[in-house]
Amino acid sequence: MTESAPTLTTDILTGDCVDVLAQLDRESVHLTVFSPPYDNIRDYAKNWNLDYQKLGNELYDVTADGGICAVVIGDGTKNFAKSLTTFRWAIDWVDNSGWRLFECCIYSRHGNPGAWWSKRFRVDHEYILIFLKGKRPRHFNKVPLMVPSKHAGKMYSGTDRLTSGGFKKIESKAVNDAKCRGTIWDYATSNTEGNRLKSEHPATYPDKLAEDLVLCFSDTGDLVLDPMCGSGTTCVVAAKNHRSTIGIEINPEYVEIAEKRLQKEGVSDARLF
Repeated sequence: MTESAPTLTTDILTGDCVDVLAQLDRESVHLTVFSPPYDNIRDYAKNWNLDYQKLGNELYDVTADGGICAVVIGDGTKNFAKSLTTFRWAIDWVDNSGWRLFECCIYSRHGNPGAWWSKRFRVDHEYILIFLKGKRPRHFNKVPLMVPSKHAGKMYSGTDRLTSGGFKKIESKAVNDAKCRGTIWDYATSNTEGNRLKSEHPATYPDKLAEDLVLCFSDTGDLVLDPMCGSGTTCVVAAKNHRSTIGIEINPEYVEIAEKRLQKEGVSDARLF
C-alpha cells in the first residue's frame, strides 16, 4: 500500500511576526528563511520596531527538533564604523534563545560594473546566519548546491596538510566535475531577475538563494516559514518545490505583492489571513 502525498498549504498571515508566531503550533516548522530589516536602513512599517530577542525565542519554540533558521542579514555603517548587528544577533540567539550556529555563510552580491565609492569599500556581501535547533540537522542535502570544479577531468596528486601539522599523501585521481560548495555563496543581485512584481518591494534577495536553502535543509512536504515575507520570495520558492509554507508580513502592501507573485507562479491555492 503506497503512502498518499502530503497535503500542501500556502498561507500568508498579516500581522506582527512575534504576535503571529505565538499562535502557531509548537515545533511545527522545519525550516525558516528570511531577511529582516536592520539598522533602520529602510522604513517598512510605521511605528514598528524589530525585537530580535523575542523573535529568536518565538522561532525556537515553533521549530521542530533538527530544524534550521537561516537569516540573511547585513550591517549598516555610521560614522565610518559598522553596526555589528549581525554579530550581536548571532550571539544573542545562541546565548539566550537556545539556538546553535550551524554555519555563517557569505552572500556575495554582484555589484554594479564600474561602481566607485570614495570613502570606503563597496559593500558587496551580506551574511547568511544558519541556526540549528538540536544536535544535528534533520535534513541536509548538499547535492543541489554542488558547484562546477575548475579543474574537472584533470589528474590530481600531492599532499594535504593535516590538523596535527603533518602531511597526508594524496594518491593520483581525476578531479570530479562538481565539488562541495563552500561558505561563500555567489549570486547576481536580486533586481536582475526581471521580476517586476518582486522589484516593487524595496529590499529583496535572489530566488536562487532561498531555493538553495530550501533544497538543502528541508524535504518534500515539510513546512517552510518566512516571518517577514515581504515580496514573498521564500513562499514562492517553497511552494514551487512542494513544501508547505507560511509567510508573515505586517505591511498590507507587501502582502498584496506576495499574493500576486504566488498567483503568477501558479500557486493558486494560497490563503490570506
